[in-house]
Amino acid sequence: MNHCLLEVVVLEAPQVRYTQDNQTPVAEMAVELDGLRPDDPPGQLKVVGWGNLAQDLQNRVQVGQRLMIEGRLRMSTVSRADGTKEKRAEFTLARLHPLTAQGSAPAPSAAPSVAPQMAAAMAQGAPVRTIPRPAPAAPRPVTPAPRPAAAEPPPPTWNTSPLVPDLADDDDEIPF
Repeated sequence: MNHCLLEVVVLEAPQVRYTQDNQTPVAEMAVELDGLRPDDPPGQLKVVGWGNLAQDLQNRVQVGQRLMIEGRLRMSTVSRADGTKEKRAEFTLARLHPLTAQGSAPAPSAAPSVAPQMAAAMAQGAPVRTIPRPAPAAPRPVTPAPRPAAAEPPPPTWNTSPLVPDLADDDDEIPF
C-alpha cells in the first residue's frame, strides 16, 4: 500500500491549472522536507492536488507554512533540455493538515510537530498544555566488562577411523 504522511515546508505558492477535458482544477507546489539524519540535506518534492484539494491549496496555503501532507508517492519521468530523461518523485495529495495558522510565522524546523487540533486551538487563543519531554540522558562511556580468565580449552580430538568400512572380499553390503 502506497500511503505517506510527511511534514513539509511550502517553498512555492500553489499554482492552479485546469484540465482540458472537464476543467478539473489541478494545483502544483514545491515543498521541502527534512533529511532523515541531521547531516542529510533537506529534500524537495512536487505536490499535486486534484479537484477540491486544488482549491484548498490555492486558498489556504502560503509560502513558508508548515504542513502535514497525506497521500501517495510516485516517480515520474521528465525529459531534460539536453535530451536525457530524469526521474523525479511526485506526491499526489489526499489530505492536507496545516501545522501553523495562516498569517503566523512558520514553526522552527527543530520544534516537534503539533497535531492539527492543537494548531487550531492555538490559533483561537485557547491555552494549550504541553507535556515536557525528558532531557536526553548523557552518553555513558563504553568500556567492556572485565572477563574472567578462561582456562585453555583442550585441543580438539580427531576421529581417525576410515570413512568406508573395510569388508572382506566375499562380504557385500548390498542385500540382494
